[in-house]
Amino acid sequence: MARSKGRSGRPYRRLRDQVRAASRVCWICGHAIDLTLPPRHPLSWTLDHLVPLSKGGDPLDPSNARAAHYRCNSGRGNRLRARQPTTSRRW
Repeated sequence: MARSKGRSGRPYRRLRDQVRAASRVCWICGHAIDLTLPPRHPLSWTLDHLVPLSKGGDPLDPSNARAAHYRCNSGRGNRLRARQPTTSRRW
């Protein structure tokens, strides 16, 4: 039987569970992630890929997987880098 590709199947669920158990901090904003929130809540946990899948990232590569808030992951879209926080001109 062929190995499952993409975001369905046992290998992807295993990777998602490993990242969820290992990291509880959003790699984009640096804040803690509450694992008790419902899946579509803006501050809930989601799996993000450092190199987006649409840009050729491997969905099953552990070095490409990161924990992120749902809002941070959605806001980043398919860009290769996370948006840098802008600083205010007011000091």
